[in-house]
Amino acid sequence: MGLKTALYDVHQRSGAKIVDFGGWDMPIHYGSQIEEHHVVRQTAGMFDVSHMTVIDVQGKQSRAYLRYLLANDVDKLNVIGKALYSAMLNEQGGVLDDLIVYRMPKDYRVVVNCATREKDLAWMNKQAEAFDVELIEQTDLAMIAIQGPQALDKVKRAKPDQVSLIEQLSVFQGLETEGWMFCRTGYTGEDGLEVMVPSAEAAEFWQGLERVGVRPCGLGARDTLRLEAGMNLYGSDMDETVTPLQSNMAWTVAFSDDRDFIGKAALQAQKQTGIPSKLVGLVLEQRGILRGHQRVVLNDDSDASHDQSEGEITSGSYSPTLGCSIALARVPQQTSETCLVDMRGKLIPVSVVKPPFVRNGQRVYKS
Repeated sequence: MGLKTALYDVHQRSGAKIVDFGGWDMPIHYGSQIEEHHVVRQTAGMFDVSHMTVIDVQGKQSRAYLRYLLANDVDKLNVIGKALYSAMLNEQGGVLDDLIVYRMPKDYRVVVNCATREKDLAWMNKQAEAFDVELIEQTDLAMIAIQGPQALDKVKRAKPDQVSLIEQLSVFQGLETEGWMFCRTGYTGEDGLEVMVPSAEAAEFWQGLERVGVRPCGLGARDTLRLEAGMNLYGSDMDETVTPLQSNMAWTVAFSDDRDFIGKAALQAQKQTGIPSKLVGLVLEQRGILRGHQRVVLNDDSDASHDQSEGEITSGSYSPTLGCSIALARVPQQTSETCLVDMRGKLIPVSVVKPPFVRNGQRVYKS
């Protein structure tokens, strides 16, 4: 038995298929993963993401601490509630985790992945020893992600007392009120909200969203949605063995002369010597499903060894929106418009594209 969120009993009553996810018992779907995927693209669906770890960073040196801890720069957060996506790196420039940090009225709030919770907290506490800061994990908060083109309207119907606050939100901004926090963020490529709510009030909020037509969705649909949107999954598309420069995350690294951060020297050295690989999108037009760890080759030599002419799929699945299989793959820098994927001993041609595959419910990739 794994850890359970405040919504576990609700999921069971709704007939969810429960699986282990990072040590948590979480719903993978409620009957049809593909239907749930389409609901988010077309109207609005909701996900229990209470397994995520919420950490408040407080103290006189919280700004200086986060400027050193993160590859992106919290000085960009010049408006209360504004959010920043960043990687947290080790000294070698490898990605320890990806996260979102919010500028709170006094200090900062950080949301990290559940599977890396213990590692992240240990690393963050170690780095905090040199700063006058306090890290406070908010264990009594549940989190519900409501995503889709109708998401904001439906949340306003479910929470009519928060209409004015929701209407104030810019994209990638979160505002807190009475222990709740409404954030215009998400992991699906659609507009929507991620709402942090006291655990005791989570079930009532979830049921209120159901009453206004928001459909419960499992983590299976969340994964195909984020893949279509070209969003990385930690542990698959990036980890401690690769840098942000190899993971489509160079835009999240804020190099500046006046700021040092963990991993900066390693990233600068990698830029000088040459970045050996890149993360690209793959599209398979014919039948078949692209899967993680399948071999990618740049030529038709099936006997080629794992060298500079090879890469690997990091995430792959069927795309319900496109009606074909898509993937993210880490490949050599010289990879161009096509390559081959080793599928059960056969080299199958695929197109190489720049993610995302789908944006705001519309296909970006054109065959």
